[in-house]
Amino acid sequence: MGRLCFSLLSAVLLVFLINGETATASSRKKVATGARTHDGSEEWGYVEVRPKAHMFWWLYRSPNRVEDASKPWPIILWLQGGPGGSGVGMGNFEEIGPLDTYLKPRNSTWLQVADLLFVDNPVGTGYSFVEEGDADLFVKTDDEAATDLTTLLEKVFNRNESLQKSPLYIVAESYGGKFAVTLGLSALKAIEAGKLKLKLGGVALGDTWISPEDFVLSWGPLLRDLSRLDSNGLGKAKSLAEKISQQIREGQYADATDSWSVLEEVISANSNSVDFYNFLLDSGSDPVSLTTAAAELSQKSAMKSYTRYISSLRSLPAGGGVGDLDSIMNGVIKRKLKIIPANFSWGEQSSTVFSQLEGDFMRPRIHEVDELLAKGVSVTIYSGQV
Repeated sequence: MGRLCFSLLSAVLLVFLINGETATASSRKKVATGARTHDGSEEWGYVEVRPKAHMFWWLYRSPNRVEDASKPWPIILWLQGGPGGSGVGMGNFEEIGPLDTYLKPRNSTWLQVADLLFVDNPVGTGYSFVEEGDADLFVKTDDEAATDLTTLLEKVFNRNESLQKSPLYIVAESYGGKFAVTLGLSALKAIEAGKLKLKLGGVALGDTWISPEDFVLSWGPLLRDLSRLDSNGLGKAKSLAEKISQQIREGQYADATDSWSVLEEVISANSNSVDFYNFLLDSGSDPVSLTTAAAELSQKSAMKSYTRYISSLRSLPAGGGVGDLDSIMNGVIKRKLKIIPANFSWGEQSSTVFSQLEGDFMRPRIHEVDELLAKGVSVTIYSGQV
Protein backbone atom coordinates (compact mmCIF):
# COMPACT_ATOMS: atom_id res chain seq x y z
CA MET A 1 0.00 0.00 0.00
CA GLY A 2 3.04 2.23 0.29
CA ARG A 3 2.76 2.84 -3.39
CA LEU A 4 -0.56 4.54 -2.88
CA CYS A 5 0.33 8.19 -2.85
CA PHE A 6 -2.39 9.84 -0.83
CA SER A 7 -3.61 13.34 -0.26
CA LEU A 8 -5.88 14.29 2.62
CA LEU A 9 -8.80 16.29 1.32
CA SER A 10 -9.92 17.10 4.91
CA ALA A 11 -13.47 17.98 5.92
CA VAL A 12 -15.47 16.80 2.94
CA LEU A 13 -14.98 13.18 1.88
CA LEU A 14 -16.41 13.12 -1.58
CA VAL A 15 -18.71 12.15 -4.45
CA PHE A 16 -22.00 11.89 -6.47
CA LEU A 17 -25.47 13.06 -7.56
CA ILE A 18 -28.31 12.34 -9.81
CA ASN A 19 -31.59 12.89 -11.26
CA GLY A 20 -32.29 9.70 -12.95
CA GLU A 21 -33.94 7.40 -15.29
CA THR A 22 -35.89 4.55 -13.69
CA ALA A 23 -37.40 1.24 -14.20
CA THR A 24 -40.17 -0.94 -13.26
CA ALA A 25 -43.55 -1.38 -11.84
CA SER A 26 -43.07 -5.00 -12.78
CA SER A 27 -39.80 -6.58 -13.85
CA ARG A 28 -40.56 -5.82 -17.49
CA LYS A 29 -42.54 -2.57 -17.43
CA LYS A 30 -40.32 0.50 -17.47
CA VAL A 31 -41.20 3.71 -15.70
CA ALA A 32 -40.24 6.81 -17.68
CA THR A 33 -38.74 8.74 -14.76
CA GLY A 34 -37.87 8.37 -11.11
CA ALA A 35 -39.73 9.80 -8.18
CA ARG A 36 -39.08 12.57 -5.69
CA THR A 37 -40.33 14.12 -2.49
CA HIS A 38 -42.67 17.10 -2.77
CA ASP A 39 -39.96 19.54 -1.70
CA GLY A 40 -37.40 18.09 -4.11
CA SER A 41 -34.94 17.25 -1.33
CA GLU A 42 -34.87 13.60 -2.36
CA GLU A 43 -34.93 11.88 -5.75
CA TRP A 44 -34.63 8.23 -6.65
CA GLY A 45 -35.07 5.87 -9.54
CA TYR A 46 -33.85 3.03 -11.71
CA VAL A 47 -31.51 3.13 -14.68
CA GLU A 48 -31.55 0.20 -17.07
CA VAL A 49 -27.78 0.02 -17.49
CA ARG A 50 -28.08 -2.97 -19.81
CA PRO A 51 -31.12 -4.76 -21.19
CA LYS A 52 -32.90 -6.39 -18.22
CA ALA A 53 -30.29 -5.07 -15.73
CA HIS A 54 -31.70 -2.33 -13.47
CA MET A 55 -29.62 -0.21 -11.09
CA PHE A 56 -31.26 1.76 -8.27
CA TRP A 57 -30.08 5.16 -7.02
CA TRP A 58 -31.23 7.59 -4.32
CA LEU A 59 -30.13 11.22 -4.13
CA TYR A 60 -30.40 13.52 -1.10
CA ARG A 61 -29.92 17.27 -1.44
CA SER A 62 -28.30 18.88 1.57
CA PRO A 63 -30.39 21.42 3.52
CA ASN A 64 -27.12 23.38 3.86
CA ARG A 65 -26.50 23.52 0.09
CA VAL A 66 -25.25 26.93 -1.03
CA GLU A 67 -25.24 27.99 -4.67
CA ASP A 68 -21.85 29.67 -5.04
CA ALA A 69 -20.13 29.51 -8.41
CA SER A 70 -16.76 30.20 -6.78
CA LYS A 71 -17.19 27.24 -4.43
CA PRO A 72 -19.51 24.63 -5.96
CA TRP A 73 -21.40 22.45 -3.51
CA PRO A 74 -20.05 18.87 -3.63
CA ILE A 75 -21.89 15.65 -4.38
CA ILE A 76 -20.77 12.44 -2.70
CA LEU A 77 -21.35 9.12 -4.44
CA TRP A 78 -21.16 6.38 -1.82
CA LEU A 79 -20.10 2.89 -2.93
CA GLN A 80 -20.59 0.07 -0.43
CA GLY A 81 -18.39 -2.99 -0.03
CA GLY A 82 -19.11 -6.67 -0.07
CA PRO A 83 -19.38 -7.10 -2.99
CA GLY A 84 -23.13 -7.19 -2.54
CA GLY A 85 -23.48 -4.66 0.28
CA SER A 86 -26.28 -2.15 -0.28
CA GLY A 87 -25.25 1.50 -0.24
CA VAL A 88 -28.91 2.53 -0.33
CA GLY A 89 -29.54 0.47 2.79
CA MET A 90 -26.35 -0.04 4.80
CA GLY A 91 -24.40 3.07 3.83
CA ASN A 92 -27.47 5.26 4.06
CA PHE A 93 -29.27 4.09 7.20
CA GLU A 94 -26.35 2.55 9.13
CA GLU A 95 -23.46 4.87 8.32
CA ILE A 96 -23.65 8.35 6.76
CA GLY A 97 -27.22 9.14 5.71
CA PRO A 98 -29.63 11.58 7.40
CA LEU A 99 -31.71 8.91 9.20
CA ASP A 100 -30.86 5.81 11.22
CA THR A 101 -32.74 2.53 11.02
CA TYR A 102 -35.31 3.81 13.49
CA LEU A 103 -35.90 6.51 10.85
CA LYS A 104 -34.78 9.11 13.39
CA PRO A 105 -32.33 11.94 12.54
CA ARG A 106 -28.73 10.74 12.83
CA ASN A 107 -26.51 12.60 15.30
CA SER A 108 -23.93 13.12 12.56
CA THR A 109 -24.50 12.85 8.82
CA TRP A 110 -22.42 13.68 5.78
CA LEU A 111 -25.51 15.39 4.37
CA GLN A 112 -24.46 18.39 6.45
CA VAL A 113 -21.52 19.04 4.12
CA ALA A 114 -22.55 17.56 0.76
CA ASP A 115 -25.38 16.17 -1.32
CA LEU A 116 -25.43 12.38 -1.04
CA LEU A 117 -25.99 9.86 -3.81
CA PHE A 118 -26.42 6.22 -2.86
CA VAL A 119 -26.34 3.51 -5.51
CA ASP A 120 -27.02 -0.20 -5.14
CA ASN A 121 -24.06 -1.48 -7.12
CA PRO A 122 -23.44 -3.88 -8.85
CA VAL A 123 -26.79 -4.85 -10.32
CA GLY A 124 -28.35 -7.46 -8.08
CA THR A 125 -27.37 -5.57 -4.92
CA GLY A 126 -30.06 -4.19 -2.62
CA TYR A 127 -32.94 -2.85 -4.73
CA SER A 128 -30.99 -3.27 -7.99
CA PHE A 129 -31.90 -6.39 -9.91
CA VAL A 130 -31.60 -8.42 -13.07
CA GLU A 131 -34.77 -9.76 -14.57
CA GLU A 132 -35.59 -13.39 -13.84
CA GLY A 133 -32.37 -13.67 -11.82
CA ASP A 134 -30.47 -14.44 -15.03
CA ALA A 135 -26.90 -15.30 -13.96
CA ASP A 136 -25.52 -14.08 -17.29
CA LEU A 137 -26.65 -10.53 -16.45
CA PHE A 138 -24.57 -10.21 -13.28
CA VAL A 139 -21.15 -8.58 -13.63
CA LYS A 140 -18.11 -10.84 -13.42
CA THR A 141 -15.42 -8.15 -13.01
CA ASP A 142 -14.85 -4.77 -11.37
CA ASP A 143 -14.45 -3.25 -14.84
CA GLU A 144 -17.89 -4.47 -15.88
CA ALA A 145 -19.34 -2.94 -12.72
CA ALA A 146 -17.59 0.34 -13.57
CA THR A 147 -19.12 0.32 -17.04
CA ASP A 148 -22.60 -0.05 -15.56
CA LEU A 149 -21.98 2.77 -13.09
CA THR A 150 -20.69 5.01 -15.86
CA THR A 151 -23.88 4.33 -17.82
CA LEU A 152 -25.89 5.35 -14.76
CA LEU A 153 -23.93 8.58 -14.41
CA GLU A 154 -24.46 9.39 -18.08
CA LYS A 155 -28.22 8.88 -17.79
CA VAL A 156 -28.45 10.98 -14.66
CA PHE A 157 -25.98 13.81 -15.14
CA ASN A 158 -26.22 14.47 -18.85
CA ARG A 159 -29.79 15.71 -18.64
CA ASN A 160 -29.43 17.71 -15.44
CA GLU A 161 -27.37 20.90 -15.72
CA SER A 162 -27.61 21.64 -11.99
CA LEU A 163 -25.80 18.40 -11.19
CA GLN A 164 -23.12 19.16 -13.74
CA LYS A 165 -22.10 22.26 -11.79
CA SER A 166 -21.18 20.27 -8.68
CA PRO A 167 -17.94 18.29 -8.33
CA LEU A 168 -18.59 14.58 -7.91
CA TYR A 169 -16.56 12.77 -5.26
CA ILE A 170 -16.54 8.98 -5.31
CA VAL A 171 -16.26 7.65 -1.76
CA ALA A 172 -15.98 3.96 -1.05
CA GLU A 173 -15.64 1.47 1.76
CA SER A 174 -14.04 -1.98 1.78
CA TYR A 175 -14.55 -3.79 -1.55
CA GLY A 176 -16.23 -0.64 -2.83
CA GLY A 177 -12.75 0.83 -3.22
CA LYS A 178 -12.15 -1.46 -6.18
CA PHE A 179 -15.35 -0.19 -7.75
CA ALA A 180 -14.35 3.41 -6.98
CA VAL A 181 -11.01 3.33 -8.78
CA THR A 182 -12.31 1.44 -11.81
CA LEU A 183 -15.29 3.80 -11.99
CA GLY A 184 -12.99 6.81 -11.68
CA LEU A 185 -11.01 5.72 -14.73
CA SER A 186 -14.12 4.74 -16.67
CA ALA A 187 -15.80 8.07 -15.90
CA LEU A 188 -12.69 10.02 -16.95
CA LYS A 189 -12.63 8.18 -20.24
CA ALA A 190 -16.30 8.97 -20.84
CA ILE A 191 -15.76 12.63 -19.90
CA GLU A 192 -12.82 12.93 -22.30
CA ALA A 193 -14.91 11.35 -25.06
CA GLY A 194 -17.73 13.84 -24.47
CA LYS A 195 -20.14 11.12 -23.38
CA LEU A 196 -20.40 12.16 -19.73
CA LYS A 197 -21.02 15.67 -18.45
CA LEU A 198 -19.71 15.97 -14.92
CA LYS A 199 -16.77 17.26 -12.89
CA LEU A 200 -14.82 14.52 -11.12
CA GLY A 201 -13.72 16.10 -7.85
CA GLY A 202 -11.79 13.15 -6.46
CA VAL A 203 -11.86 9.65 -5.05
CA ALA A 204 -11.77 8.59 -1.38
CA LEU A 205 -10.89 5.05 -0.35
CA GLY A 206 -11.82 3.87 3.14
CA ASP A 207 -10.42 0.59 4.53
CA THR A 208 -10.46 -0.64 0.96
CA TRP A 209 -9.67 -4.04 -0.54
CA ILE A 210 -7.28 -2.48 -3.09
CA SER A 211 -4.49 -4.97 -2.36
CA PRO A 212 -5.89 -8.29 -1.05
CA GLU A 213 -2.36 -9.73 -0.91
CA ASP A 214 -1.25 -7.14 1.64
CA PHE A 215 -4.27 -7.90 3.80
CA VAL A 216 -3.85 -11.67 3.95
CA LEU A 217 -0.09 -11.44 4.58
CA SER A 218 -0.67 -9.09 7.52
CA TRP A 219 -3.42 -11.00 9.33
CA GLY A 220 -1.32 -13.74 10.92
CA PRO A 221 1.50 -11.56 12.31
CA LEU A 222 -0.96 -8.94 13.59
CA LEU A 223 -3.12 -11.48 15.40
CA ARG A 224 -0.03 -13.17 16.84
CA ASP A 225 1.16 -9.82 18.23
CA LEU A 226 -2.29 -9.34 19.77
CA SER A 227 -2.18 -12.84 21.30
CA ARG A 228 -5.18 -13.91 19.24
CA LEU A 229 -3.10 -16.57 17.46
CA ASP A 230 -0.47 -18.85 18.98
CA SER A 231 2.66 -19.98 17.11
CA ASN A 232 0.87 -22.99 15.66
CA GLY A 233 -1.99 -20.86 14.34
CA LEU A 234 0.45 -18.30 12.98
CA GLY A 235 2.29 -21.00 11.04
CA LYS A 236 -0.92 -22.22 9.42
CA ALA A 237 -2.02 -18.67 8.57
CA LYS A 238 1.35 -17.71 7.08
CA SER A 239 1.47 -20.85 4.94
CA LEU A 240 -1.95 -20.15 3.45
CA ALA A 241 -1.21 -16.44 3.01
CA GLU A 242 1.95 -17.27 1.05
CA LYS A 243 -0.05 -19.66 -1.12
CA ILE A 244 -2.57 -16.89 -1.82
CA SER A 245 0.23 -14.46 -2.62
CA GLN A 246 1.62 -16.89 -5.18
CA GLN A 247 -1.81 -17.47 -6.74
CA ILE A 248 -2.34 -13.72 -7.08
CA ARG A 249 1.05 -13.24 -8.72
CA GLU A 250 0.19 -16.00 -11.20
CA GLY A 251 -3.22 -14.48 -11.96
CA GLN A 252 -5.12 -17.40 -10.42
CA TYR A 253 -7.71 -15.12 -8.83
CA ALA A 254 -10.55 -17.63 -8.48
CA ASP A 255 -8.20 -20.09 -6.76
CA ALA A 256 -6.94 -17.26 -4.56
CA THR A 257 -10.53 -16.53 -3.53
CA ASP A 258 -11.02 -20.16 -2.50
CA SER A 259 -7.75 -20.11 -0.54
CA TRP A 260 -8.72 -16.81 1.11
CA SER A 261 -11.95 -18.41 2.31
CA VAL A 262 -9.95 -21.31 3.79
CA LEU A 263 -7.57 -18.83 5.44
CA GLU A 264 -10.45 -17.07 7.18
CA GLU A 265 -11.74 -20.42 8.44
CA VAL A 266 -8.27 -21.40 9.72
CA ILE A 267 -7.82 -18.08 11.51
CA SER A 268 -11.30 -18.32 12.99
CA ALA A 269 -10.67 -21.86 14.24
CA ASN A 270 -7.36 -20.88 15.86
CA SER A 271 -8.41 -17.55 17.38
CA ASN A 272 -11.70 -18.29 19.12
CA SER A 273 -13.49 -16.87 16.08
CA VAL A 274 -11.89 -13.43 16.08
CA ASP A 275 -13.99 -10.74 14.40
CA PHE A 276 -12.13 -9.71 11.23
CA TYR A 277 -13.43 -6.14 11.54
CA ASN A 278 -12.69 -5.70 15.25
CA PHE A 279 -10.06 -7.93 16.84
CA LEU A 280 -11.39 -7.00 20.29
CA LEU A 281 -14.50 -9.06 19.54
CA ASP A 282 -15.21 -12.71 18.87
CA SER A 283 -17.57 -13.31 15.96
CA GLY A 284 -19.15 -16.30 17.65
CA SER A 285 -20.14 -14.25 20.69
CA ASP A 286 -21.51 -11.32 18.70
CA PRO A 287 -25.34 -11.48 18.89
CA VAL A 288 -25.82 -9.54 15.66
CA SER A 289 -24.21 -12.44 13.80
CA LEU A 290 -27.49 -14.28 14.26
CA THR A 291 -29.70 -11.58 12.77
CA THR A 292 -31.30 -11.61 9.35
CA ALA A 293 -29.37 -8.48 8.41
CA ALA A 294 -26.09 -10.20 9.16
CA ALA A 295 -26.91 -13.31 7.15
CA GLU A 296 -28.77 -11.98 4.15
CA LEU A 297 -25.94 -10.99 1.86
CA SER A 298 -23.95 -14.15 1.23
CA GLN A 299 -23.13 -17.75 1.77
CA LYS A 300 -19.55 -16.53 2.22
CA SER A 301 -18.24 -16.03 5.73
CA ALA A 302 -16.57 -12.76 4.76
CA MET A 303 -19.76 -11.28 3.37
CA LYS A 304 -21.48 -12.19 6.61
CA SER A 305 -18.62 -10.70 8.59
CA TYR A 306 -18.82 -7.46 6.62
CA THR A 307 -22.56 -7.23 7.19
CA ARG A 308 -22.10 -8.04 10.86
CA TYR A 309 -19.49 -5.30 11.15
CA ILE A 310 -21.83 -2.70 9.67
CA SER A 311 -24.63 -3.95 11.91
CA SER A 312 -22.38 -3.66 14.97
CA LEU A 313 -22.21 0.10 14.40
CA ARG A 314 -25.81 0.23 15.56
CA SER A 315 -24.75 0.09 19.20
CA LEU A 316 -22.51 3.14 18.94
CA PRO A 317 -24.09 6.24 20.53
CA ALA A 318 -22.98 8.48 17.65
CA GLY A 319 -24.99 6.38 15.23
CA GLY A 320 -28.32 7.08 16.86
CA GLY A 321 -31.01 4.45 17.41
CA VAL A 322 -31.47 1.43 15.28
CA GLY A 323 -34.22 -0.84 14.05
CA ASP A 324 -34.08 -3.82 11.75
CA LEU A 325 -32.63 -2.79 8.39
CA ASP A 326 -34.06 -5.71 6.45
CA SER A 327 -37.54 -4.97 7.79
CA ILE A 328 -37.55 -1.27 6.98
CA MET A 329 -36.07 -1.76 3.50
CA ASN A 330 -38.75 -4.30 2.62
CA GLY A 331 -41.43 -2.39 4.51
CA VAL A 332 -41.75 1.34 5.11
CA ILE A 333 -38.93 2.37 2.75
CA LYS A 334 -40.17 0.20 -0.09
CA ARG A 335 -43.65 1.70 0.35
CA LYS A 336 -42.21 5.21 0.34
CA LEU A 337 -40.24 4.69 -2.86
CA LYS A 338 -43.25 3.15 -4.67
CA ILE A 339 -41.26 2.03 -7.73
CA ILE A 340 -39.62 -1.13 -6.37
CA PRO A 341 -41.14 -4.20 -8.09
CA ALA A 342 -43.77 -5.68 -5.80
CA ASN A 343 -42.41 -9.20 -6.20
CA PHE A 344 -38.80 -8.23 -5.46
CA SER A 345 -37.22 -8.05 -2.01
CA TRP A 346 -34.30 -5.82 -1.02
CA GLY A 347 -31.14 -7.94 -1.01
CA GLU A 348 -32.80 -10.86 -2.77
CA GLN A 349 -29.98 -11.25 -5.33
CA SER A 350 -27.03 -9.97 -3.26
CA SER A 351 -25.44 -13.36 -2.58
CA THR A 352 -25.33 -13.99 -6.34
CA VAL A 353 -23.47 -10.69 -6.80
CA PHE A 354 -20.70 -11.99 -4.54
CA SER A 355 -20.46 -15.41 -6.16
CA GLN A 356 -20.36 -13.99 -9.70
CA LEU A 357 -17.39 -11.79 -8.75
CA GLU A 358 -15.33 -14.58 -7.17
CA GLY A 359 -12.97 -14.60 -10.13
CA ASP A 360 -12.11 -10.92 -9.60
CA PHE A 361 -12.37 -10.73 -5.82
CA MET A 362 -8.64 -11.13 -5.16
CA ARG A 363 -7.44 -9.07 -8.12
CA PRO A 364 -5.44 -6.04 -6.88
CA ARG A 365 -6.32 -2.52 -8.05
CA ILE A 366 -3.14 -0.71 -7.03
CA HIS A 367 -2.22 0.24 -10.59
CA GLU A 368 -5.63 1.85 -11.09
CA VAL A 369 -4.93 4.12 -8.12
CA ASP A 370 -1.56 5.03 -9.60
CA GLU A 371 -3.26 5.79 -12.91
CA LEU A 372 -5.80 8.09 -11.27
CA LEU A 373 -2.98 9.97 -9.55
CA ALA A 374 -1.08 10.23 -12.83
CA LYS A 375 -4.17 11.80 -14.39
CA GLY A 376 -4.27 14.45 -11.67
CA VAL A 377 -7.19 13.03 -9.70
CA SER A 378 -7.10 13.69 -5.95
CA VAL A 379 -7.09 10.40 -4.05
CA THR A 380 -7.80 10.34 -0.32
CA ILE A 381 -6.98 7.27 1.76
CA TYR A 382 -8.66 6.91 5.14
CA SER A 383 -8.64 4.04 7.58
CA GLY A 384 -10.55 3.25 10.74
CA GLN A 385 -13.33 5.42 12.08
CA VAL A 386 -14.09 8.66 10.25
